[in-house]
Amino acid sequence: MFRHIITTTNRQTCIANVVLRLQHFSSQPNTPQESTRSGTLDRIKEELTADKERLQWRKRIGERPGDWNSKLKVFDNSEQTSDYIIMMQTPINLSPSALKEWWRKRNERVEKHMQKYVQERHEILGPELAAAHFILYRGGAVKFLHERSWMRANDDGEFNLPNKYHPGFKIEGLRCDNMTLYYEGIENLCTLQEMKFLSFHNVHTFDDWCLDRVSSSGYPKLEFLDISNTSCTVNGLSCLYRLPTLKLLIVNDPKETLEFELAYSMLQEVIPNLKIVDAASIHNL
Repeated sequence: MFRHIITTTNRQTCIANVVLRLQHFSSQPNTPQESTRSGTLDRIKEELTADKERLQWRKRIGERPGDWNSKLKVFDNSEQTSDYIIMMQTPINLSPSALKEWWRKRNERVEKHMQKYVQERHEILGPELAAAHFILYRGGAVKFLHERSWMRANDDGEFNLPNKYHPGFKIEGLRCDNMTLYYEGIENLCTLQEMKFLSFHNVHTFDDWCLDRVSSSGYPKLEFLDISNTSCTVNGLSCLYRLPTLKLLIVNDPKETLEFELAYSMLQEVIPNLKIVDAASIHNL
């Protein structure tokens, strides 16, 4: 016990000496090198602070001192993105062609928004009736399972379908011919388990991205697909391997180019029962 007391006392004495040495060194003045280094750091900090203040020159119109506050500020865009800045820096073109192009893009944005997938609608109608409402409203045709005729809307755009889910309505075919259908609307045609016929003939807005979306939409029984007179290229054909039940593919010209011929031959190797037909032999009957 006596040895333990001596050891503890010596340890406390050593710690006290170390503390005194540290206080002594900290109270001593800095060396010339340390003084120069601290002065340089202070100068850099002051320069950075001054640069930050100078970079705050760009303020929005109406917020700078002396600016006139216009009543038109209610139309100001709070999200000044790069597209908005480019638009504001572009000279205004009021020619008839420019106004027509602006109106076309505006209608295109509106239509894309209207074709977006709505979860509430699919929960109420189910995927089958939701797809039917979507196509019939835009001038297409729908064929239900065990029905002989195709259903279309009348001249007033009206059609007779349930407004809530009904298990007896299963889609067997969809005709989207001559429609204005964007990529955003393809999602409304997913998970149709009984569909065998699907046509996008003369849909100019249907491209490779749309074809890729169709191929992964879950059509386990699809046998007929028409992509004639669309914007699809040879690059989009490779995604059709996801449709192993496909039996008939309608295109503009299977021998249009050598690339198309190679793509079709490779597709037929993956899907042995597939037959690729020229659109002229189908639509000119």
